[in-house]
Amino acid sequence: MSTDTARRTAADGTASARPSGPRRPRIVGRAPARPAPAAAFHSVTAATAALLGLVAIGAVIHEPVLIPPLAASAALVHCAPTLPLAQPRSVIVGHLLGAAAGYAVAAAAGSSTWAAAVAAGVALALTTLARTPHSPACATAVVIVLQTPAPNRFVPLLFGATVLLVLTAFTASRIRRGAPRYPAYWW
Repeated sequence: MSTDTARRTAADGTASARPSGPRRPRIVGRAPARPAPAAAFHSVTAATAALLGLVAIGAVIHEPVLIPPLAASAALVHCAPTLPLAQPRSVIVGHLLGAAAGYAVAAAAGSSTWAAAVAAGVALALTTLARTPHSPACATAVVIVLQTPAPNRFVPLLFGATVLLVLTAFTASRIRRGAPRYPAYWW
């Protein structure tokens, strides 16, 4: 037997050569298929329209409604509507749990990047325990710790913004023929 190859017997009894040395893990699976241009255009247009709606609402009430985590949520609900992360329960409850984590950690530890990191971890724990996985909710906790918005203004705006995202995704999935139905489940 050579030092470069080892003989291996396959299930059917035939031998095959295999290079010796460290085994490399086999990458399983593939990236998802590229969406059709019309589907991609529809998803991106719907997500952008929802985000522009949040900006318009914020301009009218003179309060920023669009925060970075909501842009990530819009991407999930419009471009990956069948994932558990994109379902209404996860979007709405996830952000509210993230807000609760952010306010609790800010109250206990103040506003710092260290506290923001802890708030993100607490938000992840809460959303996991509540079976409401939504990664942008962790970013909501970070935003709250670092920017310390007034909860009596921020929380209702956050709730309304998440409901708006869910409703725009629901509507958009009904407009385009052949689009995956959103949501896969409500609660």
